[in-house]
Amino acid sequence: MKAQNDTLLQKINSPEELKGLSVEELRTYCDELRSYIIEECATNPGHLASSLGAVELAAALHYVYDTPQDKLVWDVGHQTYPHKIITSRREAFRNKRRLGGISGFPRMAESPYDAFGGGHASVSISAAYGMAKAARLQGRHEQVVAIIGDGSMTGGLAFEGLNNAGADKQTDLLVILNDNNMAIDQATGALKNYLIKISTSRYYNRIKRKLWNLLSHIPFVLRLCQKAGNAVKQGLLKNSNLFESLNFRYFGPIDGHDVEGLVRVLRALRDIGGPKLLHVMTTKGKGLEPAEHDPAVWHAPGCFDPRTGERIAKPSPADRYQDVFGQTLLELARLDERVVGITPAMPSGCSMNILMREIPERCFDVGIAEGHAVTFSAGLAASGMRPFCNIYSSFMQRAYDNVIHDVAIQKLPVILCLDRGGLVGEDGATHHGAFDLSCLSTVPNLVVAAPASERELRNLMYTALKSNCPFVIRYPRGTGEGEPWRDSPFEQLPIGRGRKLREGKDIALLTVGTTCGFAREAAEILAAGGISAAHYDLRYAKPLDEELLREVAERFDRIITVEDGSLRGGVGEAVAAWFSCAGFRPQLRCLGIPDQFIEHGTPKELYRLCGFDAEGIVRAALELSQK
Repeated sequence: MKAQNDTLLQKINSPEELKGLSVEELRTYCDELRSYIIEECATNPGHLASSLGAVELAAALHYVYDTPQDKLVWDVGHQTYPHKIITSRREAFRNKRRLGGISGFPRMAESPYDAFGGGHASVSISAAYGMAKAARLQGRHEQVVAIIGDGSMTGGLAFEGLNNAGADKQTDLLVILNDNNMAIDQATGALKNYLIKISTSRYYNRIKRKLWNLLSHIPFVLRLCQKAGNAVKQGLLKNSNLFESLNFRYFGPIDGHDVEGLVRVLRALRDIGGPKLLHVMTTKGKGLEPAEHDPAVWHAPGCFDPRTGERIAKPSPADRYQDVFGQTLLELARLDERVVGITPAMPSGCSMNILMREIPERCFDVGIAEGHAVTFSAGLAASGMRPFCNIYSSFMQRAYDNVIHDVAIQKLPVILCLDRGGLVGEDGATHHGAFDLSCLSTVPNLVVAAPASERELRNLMYTALKSNCPFVIRYPRGTGEGEPWRDSPFEQLPIGRGRKLREGKDIALLTVGTTCGFAREAAEILAAGGISAAHYDLRYAKPLDEELLREVAERFDRIITVEDGSLRGGVGEAVAAWFSCAGFRPQLRCLGIPDQFIEHGTPKELYRLCGFDAEGIVRAALELSQK
């Protein structure tokens, strides 16, 4: 690359300046932009592979459309690094995902170019259609584009948006399907097979390319090209076009890395009214050889050497909770032939790929469809199976009704394993698992548990299998404290029973989940200062251990509850309510996630910010001791 000050990347600070480049210069700019993303993500990690595949698409969109007046709605925000850099955040990108820095996802509060926030999949079409409809109702002439990719088209909300928007021929909307045949892992399902059939038909694509090269330069002729291409497709592929059947004019597929072709087609599409869909083929991880060969690993690879592509792994003395889950699930599946695993497109993220490799016929990746994952699990349970449905905590929010209506009311033995419970760190507000304890503990018939350690996760999974009731287990992202768990015998833990971990006489610490470690450390610090703190682990958010709570209330006037979850409606409030109903009036301090959305930063920084790390517990204990 040229000296940094001579690069086009350094000269371009806004989409308006980008428009001053020739198409040939735009190609060079894309190369520099891709190199910059690689260099920066090597030392400040993030979602790499998806963004590398969207470089030319982002550049072409800002080159053609008049953003921010025209609206770009990005689905799965982790493909938006090029968009952020183009839109005046090149230098800020160096501090992405860090405390006080910019988000790794689109955020309306961060930039006028972020037309809609997005961290979860499949939202773009519905949101973009709402924007396009509002513009029409208010008499504004602006273009609205939804860019959906990384498997998000498999989500039910995407089809709801297509179904609704396709019935409105008067509202202009362009949907761009950024098709890389991937979600985080390999895409699955019938839609994936349909798109592959479209994109890999040698005869259709040969004829289509000739037609588009001849005819795709002006809108009127592009419409003819689209009709001719779809006629050829129907004749050669022996099926109708799915998107055309939903009243979307279908264009493509085209090469998503040919920036000149993208500019030409987008300019023509800009002048075609009504709902349209452009099918763009891209390579996830484009421009970084290891990422192209293994895009699942390079979705969010951590630190790496940008020259060699060698990943720089940080040594850890402990196993990740997700790997404890994955290995234990395999062991349980070998013990009980009724055990099956279900994941909504997260087999490697939750380590269900361990079961998938060993017993593939009993493991199901249902695509980015959390509600379906839960109800599919309910159907399996209703017919005698024992499904372990693993969903990230923040994504489980999307399946709340399915949990209530399809699992809890019918008392079906579905085991819901919620990975990434609590504060997850750099992904920020859209991904923190802050609300699972609060919202699920209000649902009748559910058991809600939170292990404090690796071995306890293992034993709670075994307990859930033996319980024959709807069972929720939530656990955090990352590693535990290194407690030995491999090959340990399974132990069935009594439901609704906690445990005393430390004797004390001055104050009681009540924890749930992995905040147990913070309380253990805090108790040692307090003891060094002359304050004797007892420590109780509730283990279950529901049902609460009333016998344990009575013992605590009878022995202590000062009590602190600690949870890595929302304080509003959380375990602390449930404990306070029990004390009140039972006639106890202790001085009670509840620590956890406050009633606000917590930004991105390292987990350690966020625990401190929310005040429930060891230091925060000590501070609360000292304040109570002075009263």
